[in-house]
Parts: sequence; structure tokens; C-alpha cells
Amino acid sequence: MNELININYDSDRPTVLGRELHEKLRIKTVYPNWFNRMCEYGFEDGKDYMTVSKNVIRADGTKMPQMQAEHQLTVDMAKQICMIQRTDIGRQFREYFIAVEEQWNSPDAIMQRALQIANARVEKLRGENKQLQADNAALTVDKQIMQPKADYFDQIVDRNLLTNFRDTAKQLGIKPRTFTSWLLEHKYLFRDKHGKLNPYEAKNNGLFEIKEFVNEKTGFASTQTMVTPKGRETFRLLCEGL
Repeated sequence: MNELININYDSDRPTVLGRELHEKLRIKTVYPNWFNRMCEYGFEDGKDYMTVSKNVIRADGTKMPQMQAEHQLTVDMAKQICMIQRTDIGRQFREYFIAVEEQWNSPDAIMQRALQIANARVEKLRGENKQLQADNAALTVDKQIMQPKADYFDQIVDRNLLTNFRDTAKQLGIKPRTFTSWLLEHKYLFRDKHGKLNPYEAKNNGLFEIKEFVNEKTGFASTQTMVTPKGRETFRLLCEGL
């Protein structure tokens, strides 16, 4: 898709600069008058657009004393404005904004944003959990211990943050069998020839971790797939309503 206008993805919704849209649509009315007239169609500041002020730079590089109002318009507002213009260029930009919205709302784009949110939340939780574990452990660990405390606390945190599928389902408020069936159906897991659950490598991306367990009495060794904090937060977002 050829980019007709710069799309800003820094906020929770894609936006375009009002002044740039005004220029691209080849509007002859000066921008402030045109934008005020567009707002008469019911567009609201803070909902459909956001007003920002910036300095105007002269050709010689100096700043003008007055500030200039700029507006970041949601793509939906920009699309409606293009329809109002009733021109060929307006129809062209309207179709472009429809394509931008379809791409933004595609399953892959939604999944990518969900994972980004999950990663940010997990990193925050990991930092908070590490601090809590460190504070609690420091009350009982001998101050003279020679092992680096940072490594010791990291081991505690990593071990306590992993959960099995049953406990994960309980934390998410989902029946364990329903949760497991959902993971199998959506190709996050598969059963090997022994019936054990294993993650697909292509979809793992830090959602699962395989741990080895050894029975010291019998010598029996096996592995178990565990859910990581990133996995729990990701599945919490994806499994709402199950």
C-alpha cells in the first residue's frame, strides 16, 4: 500500500496531521478557517482529534513569537473529512484511510499490539516481583553469604513465576480443560506420541518454558511445559470471554 500521507502510530489509534491533510486535499481556504468549519460537523477535541501547539519557524531559522495550533486527527475523522470534500482527491484519500483502518484492525496487527502490551506489563511485574522477592529473602539470608545476591534472587523469581496449565487456567478464571483445548485449537501446543503437551516453536516467543524434573529416589526424569508470566498476560488478553 503506497503511503499517501504520514500516519502517526505513537498513540493508541493511528492519526494524521490536520495541516498536512489540508495540504494534500488541496484546500484553498486557509487552514484555521477550514478546520473550524470541519469541526462544525460534530468532531470533538480529545475524542476525534487532539490539539497541540508548536512554534512557527521562519525561513531564517528563528521562531515566531506566537504559537501555531496543530491537530492530530484520528484516521476515522480524516476519512469522514475526505468524504465531506466530495472531490476525486478526497475519495482517493478516503479509500486510503479505509485500507489503513483495515490493516490496523487485522488479526495479526491486533496480536502484535497485544504482545507489545503484554511484554510491557510483564517487564513491569518482573521488576516489582524481583524487588519483593529480594526484600523478603534479605530478612533470612545470612549477610555473610558469599554467593552474589543478585543471582540468588533471580533464581527465586524465575522459579516462582512459572505455572503449569491447571494453575494458569485458575488464575485466568478459565476451566483447565477449556484452556488446554483453546491452546491446542489455536496451535500454541501439540501432544507428542506420549500425549504430553509441547509448545510449537513458531508460536512460543517466550510464552512457554520447558522444565526438566528428576525423581531422586527412582531416577525417573521427564519434562513439563510451563507457562511464563509473558504467556499468562498474553493469554489473559486473548482468552477474555472463554
